[in-house]
Amino acid sequence: MTENTDVLVIGGGYAGVMAANRLTQRDDVTVTVINPRPTFVHRVRLHQLVGGSDGAVVDYREVLAEGVRLVVDTVARIDAADRSVTLTSGDTVGYDYLVYAVGSGSADPRVPGAGEFAHPVATLEEAQRLRPVLDSAPTAAAVTVVGAGPTGIETAAELAEQGRTVTLVCGGVLGPYLHSRGRRSVARRLAALGVTVLDGTDAKVTTVTRDAVRLADGRELPSRVTIWTAGFAVPDLAARSGLSTDALGRLLTDETLMSVDDDRIVAAGDSAAPSGLALRMSCQAAMPLGARAADTVLSLLAGEQPETLNQSFGAQCISLGRRTGIFQFGNRSDVAVWFHLDGRLGAKMKEAVCKGIVKHLADEAHKPGGYSLHRMKGGAGRRQALESEHGQAPATAQRAA
Repeated sequence: MTENTDVLVIGGGYAGVMAANRLTQRDDVTVTVINPRPTFVHRVRLHQLVGGSDGAVVDYREVLAEGVRLVVDTVARIDAADRSVTLTSGDTVGYDYLVYAVGSGSADPRVPGAGEFAHPVATLEEAQRLRPVLDSAPTAAAVTVVGAGPTGIETAAELAEQGRTVTLVCGGVLGPYLHSRGRRSVARRLAALGVTVLDGTDAKVTTVTRDAVRLADGRELPSRVTIWTAGFAVPDLAARSGLSTDALGRLLTDETLMSVDDDRIVAAGDSAAPSGLALRMSCQAAMPLGARAADTVLSLLAGEQPETLNQSFGAQCISLGRRTGIFQFGNRSDVAVWFHLDGRLGAKMKEAVCKGIVKHLADEAHKPGGYSLHRMKGGAGRRQALESEHGQAPATAQRAA
């Protein structure tokens, strides 16, 4: 009789759900997902929750395989030696293999007043808390969005399209990932929506107060509602559990996503740092990483050598309100190229991607093993970066003693 294997997945986001679904390929594997919420957060729609056009949640019954057990709780500590985790409820759950997919959230702004007066939007709860704050503010009240990555751009555009007075403080370049042509397209759309864009080195926030934002050049902007989108951070669970992490707290793994400390622990998504060279935090990386993590566990169970990471990127898509967007193409090394699609077509492409994410997860739930984007040829830029970092592109990272 075949002995059953218990696999525990910490985190029910894009990476965790993909990994959990894929692991159900084997009947002798029991999969448990531990997640702090009873519903799946469609994180790329959180700006729509803030604007009121979407709830940004999906029932787990739509995306999680029927045989996967969901435990609504939070992991307080991982005991790698005992192969168990302790939950905040006090319960202990054992495992044979663990998939570490705890995701990311808002970074500590470390700007005076920002923690007290600014509103982050990186998590469901943060976005839900912001909604009534905006609802209680007059439409003409000044809204300041800090941070000009995709989250900041999307949030600013969503609110400006509703007629709100929005200032986007970039703290540097508008849309750092974008090609210069794509950046000009986004700037034109934001201008058409009435968004005031403040970029350059002087457009850095130094202080946030209850009703204003102060910049490095001395300017003070009136701000009834300040929204903070500048930066993301990962939970400190790995570090608290005595596991090796990078400087930001992401779990250090080799190129098969196995922890450098313990080959019974694999990582995926925003909280993973393969060979110390983490990928861009995004659902575009999270789902393939989740699939790769599951494949690593399945290979180990089969007594086979796991394949190494071969991550390939293709684009970044940003919504600019409900009617316009931009689909910025990039090469497989995740560098933006000159070509992009904008306007209504860009919006349609972004919406197709958002719907496609849920479909990929649902398809993997119903037919585990069908997802294959993590096997696309690519990753040349990553291999070159690893060669520069380590002298060679390692198949597996050096294990800690």
